[in-house]
Amino acid sequence: MVSRYDTLVLGGGMAGLPLALRAARHGSVAFVEKETLGGTCLNRGCIPTKTMIASSTVAHQARRAAEFGVHVSAPDVDLAAVVDRKDRLVESIRRGSYRTVEKADDVDFFQAEGRFVGPRRLSVGGTEFDADRIFLAAGMRTAISPIDSLDQTPYHTARTLLDLRELPAHLIVIGGGYIGCEFAQMFRRYGPRVTVVQRAPRLLPDEDPEISAAVTDGFAADGIDVMVGTECVAVRGTAGQIQIECAEGTTLTGSDLLLAAGRVPNSDRLGIEHLGVDLDPDGFIPVDDNLHTTAENVWAIGDLRGGPRFTHTARDDADIVYRSVFRGEDRSTTGRVVPHAVFVDPEVASVGLTEAQAHGQGYDVLIGRQEFSGVPKARAIGNRRGLVKFVADAATDRILGCHIAGPEAGNLIHEAVIAMVANATYSDIARAIHVHPTIAEGINTAAGGIHREIGL
Repeated sequence: MVSRYDTLVLGGGMAGLPLALRAARHGSVAFVEKETLGGTCLNRGCIPTKTMIASSTVAHQARRAAEFGVHVSAPDVDLAAVVDRKDRLVESIRRGSYRTVEKADDVDFFQAEGRFVGPRRLSVGGTEFDADRIFLAAGMRTAISPIDSLDQTPYHTARTLLDLRELPAHLIVIGGGYIGCEFAQMFRRYGPRVTVVQRAPRLLPDEDPEISAAVTDGFAADGIDVMVGTECVAVRGTAGQIQIECAEGTTLTGSDLLLAAGRVPNSDRLGIEHLGVDLDPDGFIPVDDNLHTTAENVWAIGDLRGGPRFTHTARDDADIVYRSVFRGEDRSTTGRVVPHAVFVDPEVASVGLTEAQAHGQGYDVLIGRQEFSGVPKARAIGNRRGLVKFVADAATDRILGCHIAGPEAGNLIHEAVIAMVANATYSDIARAIHVHPTIAEGINTAAGGIHREIGL
């Protein structure tokens, strides 16, 4: 017997979870998640990593205590206790998600793998059902690089490294993007030696080059070995003794290996060929501005649809499709302003175009910069590495982008985000009086405002 639902939501991450709950106000919902609610963000990404980064920051600050006139003994990091703290926090949030789903009327939750077996039919653990509306939110997974002998060599992914309970002696990280960088600095501040092998010519290659340079300086200060323009082609060894061979002829030996060289969409595991949905060459599902796919009454949201792949965009995707599909509102992704952050030190946050991108699009570009070394509060707290960089249209004074590496960058970026959403100009940021002394003064001075120190 085939059951029928008004709505099917496939994927229980930060896009699928809120959508399933809200869709239930408008009819029956089949909600399918093969693992645990919360997806990558809650279980294997944002929340657990930032919780563990917080522990590494405490250890780092303890080592710096003498700079502030405070004398303490050298920190001893108990990785098992760090992981236990992370697990408690994740579990407390996850329990809340399960309780909410359990209380939801008209939501049937299936915690099992789902695969399409017909044009609108999903099979879940031997049960089959159809749905009038289908929302695909199945996310992504770690990409396994084509490295010789990788299948015969022990390695970690971001997922498994979060559960490691003993500190490695020497962690080698393959990949210098946001995942590799966050894990590299986290573990270095726990104490082990860390080496990053990055195929691209710089860390965080999608960021403005000045931002990447500030992070590279921070890694050097932390004693992290960084090899850019270097491709890992082969690995060998056993647990505790891993050898890395690079195309350039370099050989490295470490105790543990982290593979952090990208992620791939889960579209190949859904039986999606039965839906009549197109895929792009990388396996993402193309969508229009309303997140509708090429198939009738099928939408793709979150990481699976390509484009900006963050928890905050996944949540916005869910809101857009709920309001447009279920409530008939005029909502789309057109013109949305999407910031992002990387939680390293100096912290990184960006929104909009980089300087190079703005030039490439033909803008007459105005650049505003402020080094944190010139911000009094940054000097007072001993965190003066990095900068604020605005990219503005010289012809209209419109803010095209903002890029920050420095203390509280992930919070500071929202000043630029709100300005861009509200159509405030670069000069408006300069005219806005900021509290002194604060880190936010760096935003004002980057825009040529009044908070620049006398003599600077």
